[in-house]
Amino acid sequence: MARYRGPVCRLCRREGMKLFLKGERCYSDKCAIEKRNFAPGQHGKSKRPKKLIGYGLQLREKQKVRRIYGLLERQFRNTFKKAAQMKGVTGDNLMSLLERRLDTVVYRMGLGTSRAQARQFVQHGHIQVNGRKVNIPSYEVKPGDTIEVRESSRKNAALLAAREVTSHVSKPSWIDVDLESLKGTINALPKREEMTQIPINEQLIVELYSK
Repeated sequence: MARYRGPVCRLCRREGMKLFLKGERCYSDKCAIEKRNFAPGQHGKSKRPKKLIGYGLQLREKQKVRRIYGLLERQFRNTFKKAAQMKGVTGDNLMSLLERRLDTVVYRMGLGTSRAQARQFVQHGHIQVNGRKVNIPSYEVKPGDTIEVRESSRKNAALLAAREVTSHVSKPSWIDVDLESLKGTINALPKREEMTQIPINEQLIVELYSK
């Protein structure tokens, strides 16, 4: 599956904020934003920041959300098209679809310190949905689904370490999480007000793709 393979800290620096792409590192003094809070590149430090308006503002918002969830442009555009065809507010639909990706759900459950790590756990076959192995990160969960670590992976050191690291992190109300049994149940659709770790203005993305 195609994905971004370059250095991720430069993505945070490009957006000028923490996108929490590297798990524990983002909360430490080693975070790139703490050490070098300027745009990447040869002239990043000396370049005067531009005031974004119109298209530039919309583009940066789309890039930020795309990078947070680890999607390439075609994947993100297809997700937007699906959101636009659903009933309701397109922006809310988009955020709901992104949150219902299996890799994001595993991350929200605290079974990964970052979305990238959660995606790796899914791809390596450590996760099952309703008793069946699913190794597709973009798999869309729905209310009533049960997500858990497979029996053969319950002693995986990386999974157990991630559980310990994220044990203090609050879990969204739309997922019933039992970290002891490495299991969670989707009890509702994601609520937009719970997606507040990073400020996102999805209306700018709707305006960008509606041109």
